[in-house]
Amino acid sequence: MKMTFRWYGESSDSITLRQIKQIPGMSGLMGVLDDKAAGEVWTEEEIKAYMDGVHAAGLECEVIESVNVHEDIKMGLPTRDQYIANYCATIRNLAKYGVKVIVYNFMPVFDWLRTDLAREIPEDGSNSLYFDEQELGNMTPVDLVRNTIDNCNGFTLPGWEPARLAELETTLERYKTITPDDLRANYKYFLDGILPTCEECGVVMACHPDDPAWPIFGLPRIAHSQEDYDKIIALHDSPCNTLCLCTGSLGSDPDNDIPAIIRHFGKKNRIGCLHVRNVKHLGHRKFREAAHLSAAGDLDMYEIMKAVYETCPDTYIRPDHGRMIWDEVGRPGYGLYDRALGAVYLNGLWEAICKSEGK
Repeated sequence: MKMTFRWYGESSDSITLRQIKQIPGMSGLMGVLDDKAAGEVWTEEEIKAYMDGVHAAGLECEVIESVNVHEDIKMGLPTRDQYIANYCATIRNLAKYGVKVIVYNFMPVFDWLRTDLAREIPEDGSNSLYFDEQELGNMTPVDLVRNTIDNCNGFTLPGWEPARLAELETTLERYKTITPDDLRANYKYFLDGILPTCEECGVVMACHPDDPAWPIFGLPRIAHSQEDYDKIIALHDSPCNTLCLCTGSLGSDPDNDIPAIIRHFGKKNRIGCLHVRNVKHLGHRKFREAAHLSAAGDLDMYEIMKAVYETCPDTYIRPDHGRMIWDEVGRPGYGLYDRALGAVYLNGLWEAICKSEGK
């Protein structure tokens, strides 16, 4: 298992590589170039500059996140072939600089949704990302986008980049005629187009689940359960067609048994990496993100890490969305302190499991 940390780059992150390097047990990054719009080719020059800085700090970067899939691909528009060609070019360029896993998603329009980016946790006064479907009320998708952008402390958030949302109303109108089966068919076309390049380059694609784990605003969403992922794996049978198992995204639905899902796909060698975090269920389709400690939420982090140990021990893990604690102000969900605590806690569980198994 390699413990990693998400980092947005020197010009876009309040956290430094020096600080990340000081977190015990941290091997490297799940990196991202967040200024790249969906459909753009990530050039060798840009990738090299990013990687040179990471390596100079004594870290590695074998996982890249948010190589965003252009909406035209998801909608099956005629322009998709050029965007798929661009995606293949990006895969080749990333592979030249040691990238082994690319995290992406096939969620229509939005990556993830929250109704509050800084809901105070009464027990300790910290705050975290929060979702309550009832709070959506009469909000339109455009209202929610504005609310999110206005409350992200001046940072961009993954999935909410302005370039991706500039034509929001037009895109939402087009999706009214696209069914889940249509979206799956478009997904297969995408996988058929990129996976031969992945096999050629030795790069694994890891699909992130829907967040939260159910349909929103009537949009088709097809990646929020074990059954959904079985269908995705079946779209194109390749060892490069894997998932990014996000425990918090899938765990937002209490019907999802996270350790069981890890074991199911870990045994099939279809987990490319994991985002590990905890959630606290507060009612029907209502939850907040909690500290990583099992007792702070409703996910059993020991059983999650044990399932990883038993079925995919060589994978990449990162502590996902953290609370804002100790008066830190930063990108919601992506502060330094609570994610660092999460990494140390997960490493502690891992050491305990290894030693209990005599290793």
